[in-house]
Amino acid sequence: MVKRVFDLLACSFGLLLCAPLFAVLMLWIKLDSAGPVFFRQERVGLRGRLFKIHKFRTMVVDAEARGLQLTVGQDMRITRSGRFLRKYKLDELPQLLDVLLGEMSLVGPRPEVPKYVAYYPAEVRDLVLSVRPGITDFASIEFSEESAMLQNAADPERVYIEQILPIKLQHYLRYVEERSLWLDIRLIALTIGKVWLDKRA
Repeated sequence: MVKRVFDLLACSFGLLLCAPLFAVLMLWIKLDSAGPVFFRQERVGLRGRLFKIHKFRTMVVDAEARGLQLTVGQDMRITRSGRFLRKYKLDELPQLLDVLLGEMSLVGPRPEVPKYVAYYPAEVRDLVLSVRPGITDFASIEFSEESAMLQNAADPERVYIEQILPIKLQHYLRYVEERSLWLDIRLIALTIGKVWLDKRA
C-alpha cells in the first residue's frame, strides 16, 4: 500500500514536471518520421497479466517486422530522434502513464515481452511476476548499454537468452527478496545518477 501511494505521488509529480518536455518530444517525433508518437508493445506484468507498455517511438513503424525484438548496436531501424531519446533514456518517460494506470511501478523487475518470459524457469517466473514490473531496477542499471553489449555478437538473441537474461533474473529475484520503500528510493537515485554520468561521458 505504501509503495503504491509513493508510486502515485511520485509519478503524478513527474508527469506534471515533464509535461513541457513531453510536448517538445512528441512534436519532434512526429516531425522526424511517419507514425505514432508512442510505441505500444505487449509485455508481461503482475501475475502474468499482459499489458501494452508506453514508450516514445524511437524506431520506424514496422521495426518488429524488419528484425529482432532486441535492439543491437547502431540499429538501422532507429530514427534520428530515437537515437537521442535512447541515449538519454527519454523514451522510457511515458511509462509514468503505466505507473499511474497501475500496470507498473517506478521500481521493479523490467517487464519482458512474452517471447522471453517463456525462458524463465517456472519457479523464478512465479516470483518475478509476483510484483508489479518497474521502470528501473538493478538490471536496468547494470545493462543500461545492453544494445552496445550485443553489437558484436554473432547471434545477439542467443547471447541475450543464454548470458544476459539469467543475470537479469538474478537481479529481479534480489529485488523481490529485498524490496522496500528505501530500496526503491535508492534505485531511483542510482538510475538518475547513471543517466547523468552517461550524459556527461
